[in-house]
Amino acid sequence: MELNQVLLKEFTQEAKSTRRMLERIPADKFDWKPHTKSMPLGKLAAHVAEIPEMFVATVLRTQEMDFVQQKYTPFVPSSTQELLAYHDQVVASVTQALTSASTDDFAQTWTLRHGMHTIFTRPKADVIRSVAMNHLIHHRGQLSVYLRLLDVPVPGMYGPTADDVQKG
Repeated sequence: MELNQVLLKEFTQEAKSTRRMLERIPADKFDWKPHTKSMPLGKLAAHVAEIPEMFVATVLRTQEMDFVQQKYTPFVPSSTQELLAYHDQVVASVTQALTSASTDDFAQTWTLRHGMHTIFTRPKADVIRSVAMNHLIHHRGQLSVYLRLLDVPVPGMYGPTADDVQKG
């Protein structure tokens, strides 16, 4: 199986899990945060929705990202439906990028920089696995804690949660 197909299969599964998590985000709690140092729920959910576009599709379509040259404007949803629509749009974009990527594309290096400061230069396959997928899973885990603290049922990602078990 080609690397693009392996990554597409993994991404498709993670995207389904992510959507199940995002469906539970209560819009009336977008400003809520569990601690003063924590990101607000809505901002964290939006970040989870945008990570794949930033670090899969963009990585495959470019050679670098410079936060000075390309001003980062975070996605700010006004509702859960808008959050889900954005997520679905990102999934379509990433699916297209992964589907059309070749093995050679994954071997090319990609650089993340802030002006003259190079944050890292890595092979695109490594950026997609570590910066995109692991980053997504990490922040999605944070979302699950936020939901638990808000007493919102947490969906299973890799198996049932306590909420699923209680349903029977």
